[in-house]
Amino acid sequence: MSAVTGGVQSSMQKKSSSAKSLKLNKNTVTVLEKRYLKKDIHGKVTETPEGLFRRVARHIAAAEKKFGAGDADMKKIEDQFYDLMTEFRFLPNSPTLMNAGNELGQLAACFVLPVEDSLDKIFETVKNAALIHKSGGGTGFSFSRLRAKDCRVGSTGGVASGPVSFMKIFNTATEQIKQGGTRRGANMAILRVDHPDIMEFIHCKKDNRELNNFNISVGVTDAFMKAARAGKNYKLIDPRNGDSAGTLNAGDVYKSIIKQAWQNGDPGIIFLDRINRDNPTPEIGQIESTNPCGEQPLLPMEACNLGSINLSVFVTWNEKEEKYGVDYKALKETVELSVRFLDNTIDMSVYPLAAIDAMVKGNRKIGLGVMGFADLLFRLNIPYDSDEAIALADAVMGFIQKESHRASADLGKIRGAFENFDRSVYKDQKDSPYRNATTTTIAPTGTLSILAGCSSGIEPLFALSFVRRVMDNNELTEVNPWFEAKAREKGFYSPELMESIARMGGIAELDEIPEEVRKVFVTAHDVSPEWHIRMQAAFQKHTDNAVSKTVNLPESATPEDVMAIYDQAFDMGCKGVTIYRDGSKEDQVLSFNNGTKDQPVQVNGSPVFHRMKDRPETLEGFTTKMNTGMGQLYVTVTEFEGRPFEVFATIGKSGKSTTAKTEAIGRLVSLALRSGVDVGEIIEQIKGIGGEHAVFQKGGPVLSIPDAIGRVLEKRYKDRIVNKPKKMFNSLKADVCPECGMTIAFEEGCMTCHSCGFSKCG
Repeated sequence: MSAVTGGVQSSMQKKSSSAKSLKLNKNTVTVLEKRYLKKDIHGKVTETPEGLFRRVARHIAAAEKKFGAGDADMKKIEDQFYDLMTEFRFLPNSPTLMNAGNELGQLAACFVLPVEDSLDKIFETVKNAALIHKSGGGTGFSFSRLRAKDCRVGSTGGVASGPVSFMKIFNTATEQIKQGGTRRGANMAILRVDHPDIMEFIHCKKDNRELNNFNISVGVTDAFMKAARAGKNYKLIDPRNGDSAGTLNAGDVYKSIIKQAWQNGDPGIIFLDRINRDNPTPEIGQIESTNPCGEQPLLPMEACNLGSINLSVFVTWNEKEEKYGVDYKALKETVELSVRFLDNTIDMSVYPLAAIDAMVKGNRKIGLGVMGFADLLFRLNIPYDSDEAIALADAVMGFIQKESHRASADLGKIRGAFENFDRSVYKDQKDSPYRNATTTTIAPTGTLSILAGCSSGIEPLFALSFVRRVMDNNELTEVNPWFEAKAREKGFYSPELMESIARMGGIAELDEIPEEVRKVFVTAHDVSPEWHIRMQAAFQKHTDNAVSKTVNLPESATPEDVMAIYDQAFDMGCKGVTIYRDGSKEDQVLSFNNGTKDQPVQVNGSPVFHRMKDRPETLEGFTTKMNTGMGQLYVTVTEFEGRPFEVFATIGKSGKSTTAKTEAIGRLVSLALRSGVDVGEIIEQIKGIGGEHAVFQKGGPVLSIPDAIGRVLEKRYKDRIVNKPKKMFNSLKADVCPECGMTIAFEEGCMTCHSCGFSKCG
């Protein structure tokens, strides 16, 4: 359901009389109340959704006064900005929604800070990063200028500890600052592939326990990629003086990057030469790093204000072709107004450092991107993994790029070019000077897309149907509105089917759904890596900055698959690439979300845990006696709705220790069953455990008390055990949201929860 077409209004909305009433769905209201609306010192919400958007619109429109606008003109622009946001045609990045018109006043999402090779400068950057995180921004760093581990430090005679050790200091500082009062800060760490400590950097997140506030990427060069493909050695460079610091085999290093990314998603790769070929101000400096999700390459001390257009609302009926198409006229108007909004934002933001203020206003970079692309494809009946979809991406982003440049040039004629224009690659373009050094970026839209009621960025949907936990801790099955409409149109809609899809995530294997529907309504895991990269490259072709996207891989993917992705991304002109293989974040905690009453939620076929069910007052069941080496075992199993619910185990004529252990096993099995773990999972874990005294009887030896309980369960429920590959039985972990415990998505280079709106990056 679109955020503008119906749903539940909050009590705050009903009380509002000073602003145009908005019809917002419950998800939008929940996220606004939790993350964006003003609160008093007790945490009570004191602002309406209308009030938020009016506050932001008024604050951003106030920049017009600098260029001679009177009160009436400013009010007109304010209303246009308000309509732009409340019709969910465009939304600015989260810090703008949170801070515009508030005391903090910092409106930019992403920053890059320099890390110089001195202790004073390093800790100055730590302090500056803390200020940025406090204001709601994310930070990127290149640690490539730091001397290598064990190098001599001239002032003390000691030895340097190297980039990775200082990354840990930055990580600890980030842990203590809650970003904008809503989430912990996000960082990007980049190290050039020719730094002497590159191997330590590649493996610095190997155990998943350190540097958890960092995304890391290796900055690779064209020369390195050429050497890697040829299996040749390449030079390491001493960052202190540029001298040679030895050699490594490029092919071996490349394979190490790939294997580590395959294992847990880090590191990604940034193509530094490709990025700097698009650097609009090379006379000012080389780009060394990006923001946390990699989509915004920036110079040191530079920041960028981002915003995204919701493509799903720009659909119109084409009378001539008798089919739906993109409403380019409306899109052009929105691009023009959005560029003006973002340019105003630069002047209305309070930056945490004077040096950042100077760099931002010197280049005036903005990043206008998109969201809702998957929904646009649904509405136009185009499969994501098709040449038609690639052509649409090329056409739509090409149009946005052209119109955003035109809008920037129009502003430049009125307001003047960006200050560093004469030191930019555009300096000969005197007749139509750009107001902004860059205008386009495809950024993460995690919470923004929930507000707008659309799909995230340019990603395929993570799931067509999923369980969302709402504020009263109840859980509702949510279905993509375009899929639900199609299901009702084709006559195959049912609540039971939607719940089944929520367990499976997608519909590729559901034969009861027409093939033409399954072909269009694909999810991220239905799309092959090749098509993910082709889509990223299509958008990158028309994007000044870069594209935030994740290539999702099944658990069965191999390192060779990852290498093919990296090679393809390089060959197709992408500026970086991020992959995520299912199940590779081994430190993720257990999920506690409910599926249906009969089945646990499944992610790619693997069950994840429920919230524990309450016990009814009365249950029926059965008791079985089995001989074990420790005595007669009595196993009582209660059932709820035809499924095992509890296990009580007692052992006769044994010592207190054995009795206690037997009771403990029963309690733990009961806890697992009541939490939704499939009985087959439990059997797989406890059957076959050996003990001190095996006993032979009909059906084979009973090895121990847990083995006996497993046999009882297997005999009773063997026909009901979920039929899935054996490897899935051992998959008791799932990627879950740290705030609400629901299944989390890795998309747009970021971790995002579509249930509660949590986003690690934006």
